[in-house]
Amino acid sequence: MATMTNLPSYVDGVPNLCGFEDVIAEAVNRRGPVFLPDSGIDWPNIKSAYAIALHMHQPLIPNPDEDLEHAEIISNLKYMMGHPHEGDNHNASVFHSCYKRMGEFIRQLVDEGCRPRVMLDYSGTLLHGLHQMGLGDVFDSLRIITCDPKYRPCVEWLGSAWGHPVAPSTPVQDYRLHVRAWQHFFAGLFGVEALSRVKGFSPAEMALPNHPDVFYEFIKTLKDCGYRWVMVQEHTVERVEDGRSLEYRHQPYRLVARNSRGQTLSLTAIIKTQGSDTKLIGQMQPCYEARGLARVALAGRPIPSLVSQISDGENGGVMMNEFPPKYLSVMRESSGTPTPPVNVSEYLEYLDSIGVREEDFPAIQPILQHRIWERFQEGAGPDALAALLEQLTKEDSRFHVEGGSWTNNISWVRNYQDVLEPMQAASALFDERVLRRGVPPSDGRYRRVLYLLLTSQTSCYRYWGQGLWSDRGRELCRRTMEILNRDFA
Repeated sequence: MATMTNLPSYVDGVPNLCGFEDVIAEAVNRRGPVFLPDSGIDWPNIKSAYAIALHMHQPLIPNPDEDLEHAEIISNLKYMMGHPHEGDNHNASVFHSCYKRMGEFIRQLVDEGCRPRVMLDYSGTLLHGLHQMGLGDVFDSLRIITCDPKYRPCVEWLGSAWGHPVAPSTPVQDYRLHVRAWQHFFAGLFGVEALSRVKGFSPAEMALPNHPDVFYEFIKTLKDCGYRWVMVQEHTVERVEDGRSLEYRHQPYRLVARNSRGQTLSLTAIIKTQGSDTKLIGQMQPCYEARGLARVALAGRPIPSLVSQISDGENGGVMMNEFPPKYLSVMRESSGTPTPPVNVSEYLEYLDSIGVREEDFPAIQPILQHRIWERFQEGAGPDALAALLEQLTKEDSRFHVEGGSWTNNISWVRNYQDVLEPMQAASALFDERVLRRGVPPSDGRYRRVLYLLLTSQTSCYRYWGQGLWSDRGRELCRRTMEILNRDFA
């Protein structure tokens, strides 16, 4: 067993995705404030605040320069760098810079005497791809702001699912494996102590399940993995009492999960507002919106309003070119003002310190669930729920349990059966041959096939539509099943 401060990032050449569950559990379940003691913010005297998060992702792909069935699995970024004249691949070097530049910005601002803030969300496939490419400069830059006590109060890492899967249509047992795998790999790269400070979760594509049983397992996974809060898209949730949209978005909410068996869980939710994400972050709009807000009453106490936003950290001209100078100037302007930049966990820790906790937050739930609970007999079970969902779909073609995401005009299920069916088949075989047989996660065979399974479930194999990307997804599923049939017969 590894020590608390030294977990390997790779084991036998495979990313460390499993096998150290006891170490991970101890780290993520540490209690007490993490950020507030070093916050340096005059909390009683601020009127509002803003929090920004940067999402970074690159998928892993079979090398397009090789035969699909035998191709090495590489980062899409590596392929971009090797083929700069195809499409927008000329952006590869800029992407590389984007992945490390927050380390430079934070150090510069802190050394100037400012109090910058940023939340970072890097997918496991991106981190592995960068490591595989030997881009140590990225990790050197990020490690300083993650681990150095001088800078780490400014940076909050958000947990992610390792393979960047969409939660509503990823098998629930696999999604849990993704979440744990990201924690393993992050701890291996940045240290177990750094992992103990990861308290918020950012779902890939902001995809939130709304099928009651799937959503319940999603929340259960996050709670079991030590997460305190999750960021959700404004239009993917509704008020519990009447199914209507939220009246005030700039405060924490209590996200309630009920399943067909009558079980209930909740988790704090922070609302990401709608809008053109990269433009909002690139131009630092959350700061300007927050300046127009005042304190609001919650549990009989006035608390600062909080504007929260997340966007891709590298995609698009705004993020590549406009964001760096705007971020630096706004951080300089707003540090120490009545509307400072903050990170979400330190904000929630401040609310804890004044006696405002999750049970005080207004209750919300995923979209369209109010229509389910109006007609469902509590605890009636999965079969009764399935029958009701079928009836609701017949009555209204707009009703669905495909979940919600950052966009409401893309389904992550419809027209993707050529990818979903192989993915589900590989998942079922992994469940049968590995999970049900109790193969220990420390077994090297487990880790090797888990790597393929999680990689095959990356959202890109659906987002980019039919053709080349779906072919890649199916190929990774085929390899997963080949190993399961060979090594776990």
